[in-house]
Amino acid sequence: MPEVLRRSTGRIASNGLAARIDRVVDSAVEAGRIVGCSVVVARDGQIVHERLAGWADRQSGTPVTAEHRFRLASMTKPVVVAAALALADRGDLDLRAPVHTVLPWFRPSLPDGAMPDVTLYHLLSHTAGLSYGFLHDENDDPHRAAGVSDGGDYTGVSLRENLERLARVPLQFPPGDGWCYSLGIDVAGAVIETVTGEPLPAAVARLVTDPLGMRDTGFSAAADRLVTAYADAAKPGRPARPMAAEDRVQFPGAGPIRLAPGRAADPAAYPSGGFGMVGTAGDYLAFLEAVRRCGAPILSPHAVRLMTRDAVPGRDLPVGPGTGFGLGFAVVRDGAFAGTPRPAGSFGWGGFYGTTCFVDPEAGWSVVALTNTALEGIFGAFPGEIETAVYGS
Repeated sequence: MPEVLRRSTGRIASNGLAARIDRVVDSAVEAGRIVGCSVVVARDGQIVHERLAGWADRQSGTPVTAEHRFRLASMTKPVVVAAALALADRGDLDLRAPVHTVLPWFRPSLPDGAMPDVTLYHLLSHTAGLSYGFLHDENDDPHRAAGVSDGGDYTGVSLRENLERLARVPLQFPPGDGWCYSLGIDVAGAVIETVTGEPLPAAVARLVTDPLGMRDTGFSAAADRLVTAYADAAKPGRPARPMAAEDRVQFPGAGPIRLAPGRAADPAAYPSGGFGMVGTAGDYLAFLEAVRRCGAPILSPHAVRLMTRDAVPGRDLPVGPGTGFGLGFAVVRDGAFAGTPRPAGSFGWGGFYGTTCFVDPEAGWSVVALTNTALEGIFGAFPGEIETAVYGS
């Protein structure tokens, strides 16, 4: 466990929080909705409950242990955003400078051929005009036509080659004129590599994970340390199915995401800044706590404000009603409208393999719930059930 966290003496958890969370976890695992999970809850920097449950691999009967790593998927994004902002804090990056001044080969254009400036701020806030392939109809996906990977499958190309292909896909809108969840954080990863002269995994380790003692978090892990990936069963009420070596899981309201779970065990696969990290709940909690405590020792308070304050106020976002977006995290604007017990100003995010997290700065909560089950662990009932258990209502 990273040294920045303390375990509770039990006083804080005596109000029934542990029992509520355990009921949620036990119910989800017993029903087969969740195959395995690791949940950690802290308040004011003190761990008040930890729970490991279910199976790292159901077929072999291997239980989840503290040694197992989970695929973080899009929970990678806040970590890579933090690395970029750490460089900006040092004066090594300018958030408002055109990205092509660092990556001359990345110059996407609008459908009319105009080539507007895309800045690092646009990339980190998902306002660059970029997109993801899975957000398009499978039969009309310009990314797939250009051979662009969303970061979760095997392609055999380098990060640069994938982004050069992305640069040939027309922008959805002029940078700054809209919001679209996108491969922008993968582009930011290439910026980080160029500015630091390091591979992205090394730069993220130096700037973020090593200072926080996140020793079990990175862009790959040994196969025997990774939980097996599962997907919801095709029929309701049936237990989740193991993912195939090359799988497709439907994104709600959009197209399929192409996944290769074995990619997380392959250090030769290009590092996707938006999708590629693996880690543990305890490690990720250390990251959330650094953000909650104004950034030390990795970020300035200004950088934390950029991450956790709504960067697109007034825009209706597809992440859900009552929700905005900062640089890396979704931000609650109105808890009642968003359908969550979390108050305005709380922030968090999730990952497609079945992971979620949130921070409530006002109440001091930091919560990580990692599962190996898509989509239940991110879009199903489970995340909301965990939130309700934390707040006790």
